[in-house]
Amino acid sequence: MDFLFEESNMLTSPYEAFLFDTKHNVFPIKAHWHYFMEIIFMLKGTAIINCNTEEYVLEPGDLILFHPQAVHSIFTASHESLKYDVLKFDANKLQINSSYTPKLSAVFKCAVDDPCAPIFFPSKTFANFSLDNLMDSCIEEVVNKDYGYDIRLQSLISTLLIEILRLWRKYGFDTNNAALMPNNTDSLYTILQYIDEHSNESLKVELLAERCHMSYSYFAKRFHDLYGQSCRDYIEFIRLSKVKDLLLFTNFDLNYISQETGFSDCSHLIRIFKKNTGMTPKQFRLHHTISKN
Repeated sequence: MDFLFEESNMLTSPYEAFLFDTKHNVFPIKAHWHYFMEIIFMLKGTAIINCNTEEYVLEPGDLILFHPQAVHSIFTASHESLKYDVLKFDANKLQINSSYTPKLSAVFKCAVDDPCAPIFFPSKTFANFSLDNLMDSCIEEVVNKDYGYDIRLQSLISTLLIEILRLWRKYGFDTNNAALMPNNTDSLYTILQYIDEHSNESLKVELLAERCHMSYSYFAKRFHDLYGQSCRDYIEFIRLSKVKDLLLFTNFDLNYISQETGFSDCSHLIRIFKKNTGMTPKQFRLHHTISKN
């Protein structure tokens, strides 16, 4: 039996950006859906894209946005090969917001099926906005993963989303509706941001379940069903990811790093790090320092 749900690694890689070429990748893209947002920017050829009940024809310079859980497929209109940039991301991970605007994830959730918020943008829409340069920069950040790449990537994605929101507002979309959405509780779709922001603290799955108004057993099962791993494993993954960044881009010692990333002490950090990477933090730092040289 075929399933439309597309497995993803949004937990381990909340941002993806790459060039898709039908000459080198599996094509056509059959109908599927996923929990993350996806943006496609057409570079070459003519694509036929189905999204839910609508069909769109994309030419070079056109852009389309797929909301989470939207069923979509991609085909070619001829025998000509296609090239397009792909940007995939978890909108809940975008932490850039101001005092007068709600979180971008909340605004885009309100935009689903709103007639004033179309998902297709012909090339002329962005005549004064350099989409190709922005997409190239996103791909470059993902490939190189240089210092602060995640912050830079969030900034680039947010710049594009703000440009889209400004267009929607001109079409009559009311961004203020998102401010009316209750935000005093978390859900399985927003709890990841809470974990990220509090990973240096003592995080208990039982308390995370309470934040989502779920029993521990139901929360644990739903989390695993949705993300493919246990909540405890995800918390450990987030902490280890931050440890790696500190090892790669700072000279902080392990005692400081363990305190900053939520491990009980230095020995606990070393034990968990070696179990997951096969090397100690010191070996990891030395290996990557040598590689850069």
